[in-house]
Amino acid sequence: MSYEEVYKNWQDDPEAFWMNAAEAIDWVKPPSKALFDENAPLYEWYADAKVNACYNAVDRHVENGRGEQTAIIFDSPITHTKREISYVELRNRVANLAGALRAKGVEKGDRVIIYMPMVPEAIEAMLACARLGAVHSVVFGGFAANELAVRIDDATPKAIIAASCGLEPGRVVHYKPLLDGAIELATHKPDFCVILQREQEVAELIEGRDYNWHGFQYGVEPAECVPVEGNHPAYILYTSGTTGAPKGVVRHTAGHLVALNWTMKNIYNVDPGDVWWAASDVGWVVGHSYICYGPLVHGNTTVVFEGKPVGTPDAGTFWRVIEEHNVKSFFTAPTAFRAVKREDPTGEFVKKYDLSCLGQVFLAGERADPDTIIWAQDHLKKPIIDHWWQTELGYPGVCNPVGIELMDVKLGSPSVPLPGFDIDILDDEGHKMPAGELGAIAIKLPLPPGTLPTLWNAEDRFKSSYLKTFPGYYETGDAGMIDDDGYLYIMARTDDVINVAGHRLSTGAMEEVLAAHPDVAECAVIGVTDQLKGQLPMGFVCLNNGATISDDDVTKECVQLVREKIGPVAAFKMCTVVDRLPKTRSGKILRGTMVKIADGEDYKMPATIDDPVILDEIREALTKIGYPKG
Repeated sequence: MSYEEVYKNWQDDPEAFWMNAAEAIDWVKPPSKALFDENAPLYEWYADAKVNACYNAVDRHVENGRGEQTAIIFDSPITHTKREISYVELRNRVANLAGALRAKGVEKGDRVIIYMPMVPEAIEAMLACARLGAVHSVVFGGFAANELAVRIDDATPKAIIAASCGLEPGRVVHYKPLLDGAIELATHKPDFCVILQREQEVAELIEGRDYNWHGFQYGVEPAECVPVEGNHPAYILYTSGTTGAPKGVVRHTAGHLVALNWTMKNIYNVDPGDVWWAASDVGWVVGHSYICYGPLVHGNTTVVFEGKPVGTPDAGTFWRVIEEHNVKSFFTAPTAFRAVKREDPTGEFVKKYDLSCLGQVFLAGERADPDTIIWAQDHLKKPIIDHWWQTELGYPGVCNPVGIELMDVKLGSPSVPLPGFDIDILDDEGHKMPAGELGAIAIKLPLPPGTLPTLWNAEDRFKSSYLKTFPGYYETGDAGMIDDDGYLYIMARTDDVINVAGHRLSTGAMEEVLAAHPDVAECAVIGVTDQLKGQLPMGFVCLNNGATISDDDVTKECVQLVREKIGPVAAFKMCTVVDRLPKTRSGKILRGTMVKIADGEDYKMPATIDDPVILDEIREALTKIGYPKG
């Protein structure tokens, strides 16, 4: 079937489409119907079913005779460790951990916070919670104590599972002092903590509260899978809210199993048994959906990678892992490819490895600029598929559905809406915009299974954050347009659409132009306040390794390029060279914070920032071009 036929099947009968997709899941009690809309605009899927996520991800493969297949490949260039865990071994490890948690009083509905680095035990902790029907909330390992404390107070966990440390190239991140500090700051106190002691740093345990991961499990009775309702929360994942308080995105169990399983073949084009690698972190939504649940539910082998695209040890790490572990489908963020491209602009490292096993590469997490995609296409000689989704959605809403059919790739577009997603471009009043016009990207309700049904303990905030602006729609917070072929273009966050003398302009389009400059490795464009025109664009560029051009020349050429490609209307005259851009740990550029610095406003240090020192470097670069004004 073609993409058009599959999409039309869903449009014509969404109920039948999602009931059909649900047949791939093993139910304790099958759902009577797919959509439960009695409480609209709060929708639920498969609410009356009974199911267990851990059973679907682990036990059923063992029972179907695939226990010897590798479930997890752990590859850590930082510790020079590699190991494989089969499905049967994974089942035993998860059942033991779940049994130990149960013996300490963790039951269905209890929350457990997981604060772990990229090790298989992080996946085991998630699955052990799912086995008991406990609700896990993974907090990115190494997150600051006060941020962890806010999440402890919101989720009120019975237990916290953590590691003694995380590892970055050349340094150890001390998790345990951060955890102790967070518990001290938090009003809510967990009953107990389980600490995975890593040999790189053994942490001090607090008598009576902290238990060693191995000793804790000694001699316990393994736990069986506890059936839960289809609308039972599988997890809470906090996404940083613009108002400061994090938003706890809730994921219902049944919908996420059905949707993720459907995507593994239809989007990512892997069959059960194939090796799949999402180079993300368990702390982000990609880690939940595509390191843990999606591939395991589908019966794939999933790669857990503790390393970086460059520096562990070089820009060839990605290609080594793909060759060595026979990866068929690979998913990473554009920022990772830009780091590789910056170190290896001519693709020398790619040539050292045999990538014949690799079918395709997927990029998501932020806009994939055409320049990065072209670099990857040229050197990897594989389809490079940009796709779009959000923490709230849980899986792609827009993608080239490679497993159904590989459609034409259009640079700068993540391609077409997937079944379940009916997308419109709206103006500020909520009217549909014609093809090719820039507006707010909104998705018609109901959202499909596996997307967020609400926020944890914050139903009003859920409605005001996502459903209020455009009644009948979910507001994505992204801006873009749809072309005549139905391809979507994501141009910016709605906050990044700037208004220059009445013209609505996308900073993303300007970034695309700057990124095409041969000496530019990476860039960001922000809108700064201007008395006359309202806002003016300002560019920041980082240069490739080995670039010999002077800063003055490169900024002049960048200004000229934007003039040529977008026109004088963009009023793009300010551009500065910086060594690096401030980013979150998942690679998103902190444009909002840069705007505040340029406008001379107070700002709160973003909790997710990778390296706070970069903000000082940005401030210095801004001073050179006369900002902030006055």
